[in-house]
Amino acid sequence: MTDVIFREAVRADLPGIIALLADDVLGKARDFTTVDEAYEKAFADISADPRNHLVVAEQNGELVGCLQITYIPGLGRHGSERSLIESVRIRSDRRGQGLGRDLVTWAIDQARERGCALVQLTTDKTREDAHRFYLGLGFVASHEGMKLAL
Repeated sequence: MTDVIFREAVRADLPGIIALLADDVLGKARDFTTVDEAYEKAFADISADPRNHLVVAEQNGELVGCLQITYIPGLGRHGSERSLIESVRIRSDRRGQGLGRDLVTWAIDQARERGCALVQLTTDKTREDAHRFYLGLGFVASHEGMKLAL
């Protein structure tokens, strides 16, 4: 997809990112569709943190995808950083066209260039299509993840 660019999100992208997050079954239940103080604060915090990157996929001036990359320092793997990819979303009318593969592959390349030893992500157990997608990219379901809602 040569006409799609991947770039760091700017504040003007926030409404489009929120729309992407809400553009699926799970997102509809947990994300709002308008910018509010909580989204503004989260965006500012992510933007100010050099280990966090909110990335958008843009085509012809329109947002068509997004994801967040967090680089996590650790002592494991001989003190190597790991990359955490979260909130991967592709606009519903663009799914199945290779854009998600290109975006996640780009994020993996960023982690590799940074010297990360590992790229990890979580995906909801109900997202069977996403599981197949990530397995096709070489990810391995090697761990059982757990969460505690607060």
